[in-house]
Amino acid sequence: MSKLTLTERINNYERLMRLDQPAGILLLLWPTLWGLWVAGEGRPSVFLIWLFVLGTVLMRSAGVVMNDYADRRFDPMVARTKNRPLATGVVSEKEALFLAGGLIVSAAFLVWPMHKLVWFLAAGALFLAATYPFTKRFFALPQAYLGVAFGFGIPMAFAAQLYVLPPLTWVMLAANVFWAIAYDTEYAMVDREDDRKIGIKTSAITFGRFDILAVMICYAAMMAIMTWLGWRLGRGVYYYAGLGIAAALIVYQYKLIRNRDRQQCFKAFQHNNWIGAAITVGLIADYTIRGGHYPMWEW
Repeated sequence: MSKLTLTERINNYERLMRLDQPAGILLLLWPTLWGLWVAGEGRPSVFLIWLFVLGTVLMRSAGVVMNDYADRRFDPMVARTKNRPLATGVVSEKEALFLAGGLIVSAAFLVWPMHKLVWFLAAGALFLAATYPFTKRFFALPQAYLGVAFGFGIPMAFAAQLYVLPPLTWVMLAANVFWAIAYDTEYAMVDREDDRKIGIKTSAITFGRFDILAVMICYAAMMAIMTWLGWRLGRGVYYYAGLGIAAALIVYQYKLIRNRDRQQCFKAFQHNNWIGAAITVGLIADYTIRGGHYPMWEW
């Protein structure tokens, strides 16, 4: 390690934080933006958007560092992860812990000026991010736990703007949990055989031969909830157009995963950012063009 140049060290840290693979950041960001736009009735402050975007990048980076630290004994045995920085030793365990700590402290500074309810939720988000890697040791559906962790930006967005958490918050979070189970099962299908050998639990193993059916059911549940939310919020044609595009993309994903080919399953997982983008753009466009009021106090 002493022979590495500063540039090489930075590159290794970047790889450890997966900044060269922004798919995970976006999957964390899309539901956060849903929460910001709905809670802000289509007019969230630019400053708040900036804080949440930066916070998403920092916390996702911290999360993957902690994940790789927790899996540092397993990753060398999995074909897709054997070249990760911790698995190969180009980043030490001590460096990884310091890096994760620095990212968490930086994220905490962003939360500091917000309402105290956001502080408590941020602590919950940190707990979820830190414990998720260990759920794969004992929980048959760690993807559901990941869905809660990846969707925690939703309650934080509501808390930052409304200082309360109306029931709608948890309905939106439920939609994200179903979505995360769907896309992360596709991800887990890539590593299923390796995970089975080393004893890690995933939804792809749990669902077994019903994996594709389970993925499609979860997508259907997510879309049903988002459609109902659109109706409940009085959303219009632009929002539903976004959902329509997302539905078409889900059909395309079925074609990708139906043969369980590893590369196609991974492609399907990455493809989920287009689903998130379609829903987000539709939601923002609908609020921008049509306006509208979210009847928070009627919930």
